[in-house]
Amino acid sequence: MDESIFSKDILQGKVAFVTGGGTGITGGVARAMAEHGAKVAITSRKEENLAAMKAMIEQQGGKCFAVAADVRDYAAVENAIAKTAEHFGKIDIVVNGAAGNFLCAADQLSANGFGTVVDIDTKGTFNVCRAAFEELKKSQGQILNISATLHYLATPLQIHVSAAKAGVDAITRNLSVEWGRHGIRVNGIAPGPIEDTEGMKRLLPEALKDKITKKIPLGRFGRIRDIENAALFLTSDAASYVNGVTLVVDGGQWLLGTSLA
Repeated sequence: MDESIFSKDILQGKVAFVTGGGTGITGGVARAMAEHGAKVAITSRKEENLAAMKAMIEQQGGKCFAVAADVRDYAAVENAIAKTAEHFGKIDIVVNGAAGNFLCAADQLSANGFGTVVDIDTKGTFNVCRAAFEELKKSQGQILNISATLHYLATPLQIHVSAAKAGVDAITRNLSVEWGRHGIRVNGIAPGPIEDTEGMKRLLPEALKDKITKKIPLGRFGRIRDIENAALFLTSDAASYVNGVTLVVDGGQWLLGTSLA
């Protein structure tokens, strides 16, 4: 683990509920939050998918609770939120990272394929936010939604994910306005290409990596650590007056309109 630029107790006393927290970007966010003082609950459709991350966090001295839930199922999400609040006593931070993705041309994409991604990303984000509302109102907590930059211009083969993440951004903006009066901050992060994720391995052929890298103003792909740092900032008191923002973390790539497809 690289030395953190943040104080180790920046999230001391906080409880974070992280969907998709077993692997990838949000797995990294969950681990980073635990490393910086938060107690963390991680959720995925299958509890066995969470075992390795739970063990890693606990081996490093963190507190982690694993609970199975499919974010598309509101009752299951309510149950996971209730179990987390019972286990840790409260919830201060919700991170929505559960997501689905695959490459497919629009004229080949089935209605079911489109709907599945929207259900996981957009409906799932709303379900978790809504189910956690009462706990977040008690703690004057916050929500962090993991989005993307795919819909800022247009990304071929990604119409389903683009539509889903546009919905996530709308949820971030609307809830920041509606729930701000309760002291609840709602923000998002839009990662660019993050090389140390399973998604990048699946979606970006090795032969294209050099070509894409040259089109990123900072000249490199992102790392999960880059998203972790953005998440720690946005969920810390350093960002106590930041609300309704989706922070782009992509090295400036989207500004050039470059596509990974």
